[in-house]
Amino acid sequence: MIDFRKRSYQKELLDRDDIPFADIQQNMKELDFINTRLGGHAITIEGFKKLARQRKTISVCEIGCGGGDNLNAIYRFCSKKHIHLKFTGIDINADCIAYAKKNTAIPDENYIVSNYKNVDFGNDKPDIIFTSLFCHHFSDEELITMMQWMKANSKLGFFINDLHRHPIAYHFIKLATKLFSKSYLVKNDAPLSVLRGFKKIEWKNILHKAGIINYTIQWKWAFRYLITAPCPPKGKLKLDVYKR
Repeated sequence: MIDFRKRSYQKELLDRDDIPFADIQQNMKELDFINTRLGGHAITIEGFKKLARQRKTISVCEIGCGGGDNLNAIYRFCSKKHIHLKFTGIDINADCIAYAKKNTAIPDENYIVSNYKNVDFGNDKPDIIFTSLFCHHFSDEELITMMQWMKANSKLGFFINDLHRHPIAYHFIKLATKLFSKSYLVKNDAPLSVLRGFKKIEWKNILHKAGIINYTIQWKWAFRYLITAPCPPKGKLKLDVYKR
């Protein structure tokens, strides 16, 4: 029996460094399809809009960018709204970055192969930093460091789009990938990702330990959480705005 009360820390196959490039490409294609069909990209766009507000020029950085599909989704949105987008995609996996460079629709791409913690923006910090389906790869202690890094390195704030650990989400994606996926990575990692996902109270604890007090947590279909943490305007008091 699966215990959904606690996060799984079983490693996903994609976390290995010996996966053939062809298999990574198939995995990236299917993740883009899943994000499109199940609303993952729509959640990312919502998080972006919350922090970008009405700006017509903005810089965005995604850590754990994978195949670049989230950045592509933001770029398409910005193009329709006539917003000038400057972006950075960071991923530790060189094969994922190679796939992103090959398949991105964004001109003047800026992709970096690195652990996010080793990237120094200097005086050119991005306005927004975000992650999508990235946080569940880490322990709670590692996530505290990540939250602090995103806060320190973003001008307007950061947002997170990640999975809600729930039996319905687990059994649905396990069945769907078994029937339709051609990727052994997706078949193994998609349901495991749900088991590595989060409950709302766990997000609250992580954010509290990271010293993040300005945030909202919203449940989104299909079984995801959108966490938005805006930086307060300079000179104004920090207010606790989290939603219970």
